[in-house]
Amino acid sequence: MSKGRRFYQDGIRFECQGEGKCCISRGRYGYVYLSFNDRRRLAVHLGITNAEFASTYANKVDGLYELKYTGKDCPFLKRGRCDVYDARPGQCRTWPFWPENMNSVVWERDVASWCPGVGRGRLYTADEIEDILKTKRSIS
Repeated sequence: MSKGRRFYQDGIRFECQGEGKCCISRGRYGYVYLSFNDRRRLAVHLGITNAEFASTYANKVDGLYELKYTGKDCPFLKRGRCDVYDARPGQCRTWPFWPENMNSVVWERDVASWCPGVGRGRLYTADEIEDILKTKRSIS
């Protein structure tokens, strides 16, 4: 694997294996930020109103909504699987292509070493990865 920021210049194969490993904070508190569309999509999926979703599953901090955690793991992680996979938030949909993961050292140590989806599935081109990163940066 090439070193540096563009270690993914030849693309990266990734396909979620549904094991829920990325839903566990691994000893650190995890934050999942929720856009309006995320909240609406999850409310529809759960069969509740947007207001019910927000009051039950979200906190508003400094003007931003984040998923409410009662412990260290995502509240939608059930039996090691995502219980809302089809409606999961945008932040979850873009895993593992997060800005903080996209250098070769972090990728090898914190992503590829434990995520079973790395190296499987379709090839994300460097351009696709850059587009995902731009979207992530614009909503962060």
